Amino acid sequence: MPALVSDADARVAAPAHSFLPHVQGLRAVAVLAVVVFHVWPGALPGGFAGVDVFFVISGLLITSHLAREIETTGTVRLAAFWARRARRLLPAALVVLAFCAVVIATPWFVPVSEAPSRLKEIVASIFYVENWYLVATSANYLGHSGDPSLSQHYWSLSVEEQFYVVWPLLLIGAVVLARRVARARGRMLIVTVGLTTALSFVGCVWFTAVSPAAAYFTTFTRVWEFGVGALLALLPALRVRSRIFRVVLGWVGLGVLLASFYLLNGTLRFPGYLALVPVIATAMVIMAGPERRPWAATAVITLPPFSFLGSVSYSLYLWHWPLLLTAPSLPFWTGDLLQRLLLLVVCVGMAWATRRWVEEPMRALPVLVHRPAGRTLWLTAAAMAVAVVVTAGAGLAVLPRYQQARAEISAAHAAPAPCSAAAAIKDPACASARFDSFTPSPAAAGMDGPSDRTCLVSYDESEARPCSFGSADAAAPEIILIGDSHAFQYVDVLANIAEKRGWRLTALLKGGCPWSSTPLADDGPFGRACSVWRAEVDGILATKAPALVVTSAFGGTSYAVEGHPSEADAAEQGFRSAWAPLVARGIPLLAIADNPSVQANPNVCLLNRPVAACLVDRRAALPAVDAFVAAAAGSETVHIVDFSDVYCDDRTCSPVVGGVDVYRDPDHLTATFAASLEPWLAEAADAAVAAGR
Repeated sequence: MPALVSDADARVAAPAHSFLPHVQGLRAVAVLAVVVFHVWPGALPGGFAGVDVFFVISGLLITSHLAREIETTGTVRLAAFWARRARRLLPAALVVLAFCAVVIATPWFVPVSEAPSRLKEIVASIFYVENWYLVATSANYLGHSGDPSLSQHYWSLSVEEQFYVVWPLLLIGAVVLARRVARARGRMLIVTVGLTTALSFVGCVWFTAVSPAAAYFTTFTRVWEFGVGALLALLPALRVRSRIFRVVLGWVGLGVLLASFYLLNGTLRFPGYLALVPVIATAMVIMAGPERRPWAATAVITLPPFSFLGSVSYSLYLWHWPLLLTAPSLPFWTGDLLQRLLLLVVCVGMAWATRRWVEEPMRALPVLVHRPAGRTLWLTAAAMAVAVVVTAGAGLAVLPRYQQARAEISAAHAAPAPCSAAAAIKDPACASARFDSFTPSPAAAGMDGPSDRTCLVSYDESEARPCSFGSADAAAPEIILIGDSHAFQYVDVLANIAEKRGWRLTALLKGGCPWSSTPLADDGPFGRACSVWRAEVDGILATKAPALVVTSAFGGTSYAVEGHPSEADAAEQGFRSAWAPLVARGIPLLAIADNPSVQANPNVCLLNRPVAACLVDRRAALPAVDAFVAAAAGSETVHIVDFSDVYCDDRTCSPVVGGVDVYRDPDHLTATFAASLEPWLAEAADAAVAAGR
């Protein structure tokens, strides 16, 4: 191995070659894990860790290149390095982002209600700050409780690009420091990279415990993964000499890596300590080195299929996500096995075409390669500016439809059609009502939510912040609404009821935090904030004597099961325990059973398909036993309101009822539909208040 500086540093070296076939195979394994995780999440729940494999590989290869340049020139030509990175990565990335912008601009694939946030994410991705955009939004109900965006996967590319900007500066700093303190450059590089890696890992573990949603996307919690690859590049002593040991190490590393893809899942705190598993496993495979013996793991992953997938892994990663999100909008899409396999073939085909006609030509374009690096960098800035203009053009194309959607919702609220929505099912006089269309349209439904979003305490907040509606008279009967976002969807309805009856409505609401005594399964910052909020709510209730308390909760919430035989029992007992003080005081409680929930946004289905094609099985959309109903059993002061038969018949649940779109996302009601429940909620509230007197 060539020395970085002198014979004294002979043990510190980078690979003399830039192509490592087994590393190319690792790229294939990583991208397959990510793609399979996205296409069949249940089959490979930890496939997201494929991104960590990419980070280690990037750290290895980039540090190898930089170390060789430092050995040769004593420094790093920053402009040339960044220009090479730009020619390698930017063209394909911008092509896919342009595709995403065009998809959003058309009326067939993305509801117009989602266009503003999706276009913002494209701009963030153009400038490689998508990860920080997600960090900023993750503090609000995890930022993506609804549909993910077409460019959300650019978060990892953003982390990589930020690494490419900072890492050579760090190594240059190490070289300068070595000169000043008269130390060998190679050793200083190792010390610098080692300390950076260690500090980043400690920060990763800490921040994952403090704020797991944000920790997943931040750059500093991922630097240590690049650092592990960098140390492999700088420490040749880590490369195994024994052929037998290399074979064993390769299979153990590959086995642990594949096991991590299967055993990790989204409920675990990641990255944190757990990221060590895929990272160290990747390092083991790299340390095993290329091997020609056919029974070696590093020989298996260099077989032609793996080599091909490794060569197109970058473009495959870029294309698979937007194509996967666009496909469900197609009229013929059912999502069955054959269609998903065909979609994978399309993704691979697009990846090959992008590599053949975009990546390779731009990377070797003579007018850029044989000219000063500044030309590439200026053209890079120009290309990014053009991409922003294209995205802005998509926004202008969407604007008229967006304004039309807002007007449509306002009209639906101002003048609801007779016998529409819940009345078509609940009112006998409307039994013969028929509707040729529905409102709001699937393109607009996503923006049809409660009027005052400030009443819903966000993800990272714990203060129980009351909102008041209705009568300002201190002597007026008080109604209190408590719960999560599924209780929040009734706030406007109950405010109207309170206004008409001279009641005062107080709302205590927090996203993702049902009113229960059972802790959430998430015992991190969000779970702790929820527990604090609940305690404050209980304290407020202890000082009041309301005429009625109303509550609802998302049926898909995950609860801690410790001390309970099942999660269903944990949910039921948590509700019963939370309600017990009110029951003991004789205060009536109105519990609204949760509405059906579906896996995918029904509005995406409705964009290009008839309602009949978007029905879901009742057993999949509703729990066999609702925890609210079970918790209320035997109580004379807890009254249940269950609208399940409004949404569903005996077999299926519909996304459209009585000419009104029911959902604004996979599990929240549109405000238009929620408003149609007012007569029956008012009747139930009147009866509960009367029973409590």
